[in-house]
Amino acid sequence: MKSFVFILGALLLAASCTTSKEDLKKILKENPDIVTDSIKANPAKFIEALNEAVKSAQEGEGKRREEEEKKQLENSFNNPLQAELRSDENFRGNKDAQITLVEYSDFECPFCSRGFTTVMELMKKYEGKIRFAYKHLPLSFHPQAMPAAQYYEAIRLQSPEKAWQFHDAVYKNQRALQNGEGFLKAEAKKLGVDMNKLAKDVKSEAVQSRIDADMAEASKFGFQGTPGFLLNGVPVKGAYPASHFDGIIEELKKRGKITI
Repeated sequence: MKSFVFILGALLLAASCTTSKEDLKKILKENPDIVTDSIKANPAKFIEALNEAVKSAQEGEGKRREEEEKKQLENSFNNPLQAELRSDENFRGNKDAQITLVEYSDFECPFCSRGFTTVMELMKKYEGKIRFAYKHLPLSFHPQAMPAAQYYEAIRLQSPEKAWQFHDAVYKNQRALQNGEGFLKAEAKKLGVDMNKLAKDVKSEAVQSRIDADMAEASKFGFQGTPGFLLNGVPVKGAYPASHFDGIIEELKKRGKITI
């Protein structure tokens, strides 16, 4: 009881017009047993109060983060990010579609495998109304991500369609990437590409510069992890389900950005 009296008195002092927080700090510094004795005497109440404080802090942080995300999303609708879509961009779907989905991805990332599934769902749901572009963001701690990206780009130089087939095969058999370049070569052979040309192009400056440009663009847009998406310029960071993209598409329609 005595410890509670001390704490109550300190709090009353802190609440008065003539007492500052520094005075309270001084009291607690000179009498540290005030707090420890109170905790020892009432451990259950202390834990309860601590849990309430943590819960309140988490709720406050959650609300702050939610408000910040809303602001960012609103800004994205008004000022969409502009990905560079090259003249030889390897689009999947209708090249003239109103919906443009761009992905910055890592062939070895398990979350990107989920992203692949989501993209295929969206391509089916909005068939004829969407176009998809795949860009590279191989992460340094995924040793097979860069070689896979190089193979994709080298195959694309021979056949954009076969590049998509390679893309799909890697994501459907992602665990096989652990076998290294042997797996990549085997998948390329299945596609019937010119293996001699492929061997030269894989390590070419043209292939590497394209991948580097994708990585630089991803960094500019704040994508540090994978997958990262731009849906008509609206960023989506992470492997969200198709319903999340549906919501953005509906909002684009409401705002008159697209008419599908």
